[in-house]
Amino acid sequence: MIKAVMMMNTQGKPRLAKFYDYLPVEKQQELIRGVFSVLCSRPENVSNFLEIESLFGPDSRLVYKHYATLYFVLVFDGSENELAMLDLIQVLVETLDKCFSNVCELDIVFNYSKMHAVLDEIVFGGQVLETSSAEVMKAVEEISKLEAASNSISLVPKSVSGWRGR
Repeated sequence: MIKAVMMMNTQGKPRLAKFYDYLPVEKQQELIRGVFSVLCSRPENVSNFLEIESLFGPDSRLVYKHYATLYFVLVFDGSENELAMLDLIQVLVETLDKCFSNVCELDIVFNYSKMHAVLDEIVFGGQVLETSSAEVMKAVEEISKLEAASNSISLVPKSVSGWRGR
C-alpha cells in the first residue's frame, strides 16, 4: 500500500502532500521535513530507493525522482514493488506534462484541484488505480468538461432572475 505521495521543491517546501493513513498535521509536517532532510543529504549518483523505517515505521520504503526544482516522492510498504513505484512517478510526471504542457512548480501551486484530480485517478486510498497516462488524461478531461458544464448552469431561473429589472 502507498502510504504517502509528496511533491516538494529543492528548498523543502511541500507543494503537494497526500497521506493515505490518518496522521495529525504536526506529524505530517514532521515527516515531510524528515523526508526532505534525507533527500537533500543524498548524493546524485546513488539509488532512488530508500528504507525509511525510522520515519514511517517498519517495512516502509521510499522512492523518489528529482526533476528540475521538484522532488516527487512515494512512500510505501513492502507489498509494493520498488520499480513499479518508480514507474508510477514517471506516469504521474508524464500526465502532469500533458495537463500543463511541461509542468513546473507554479503549475502545482496554482492548479491544486487539478493536481489532486490527476493524483486521485492514479492512486486512491493508497492503491494504484491506473498506470496509463492516456487513460488518466481521458478521465481528467472528462472531469474538466463536467466542471465547465456545472459552472454554466444557473441555479436561478431566468424568469425569476429578471424580476428586478422591471
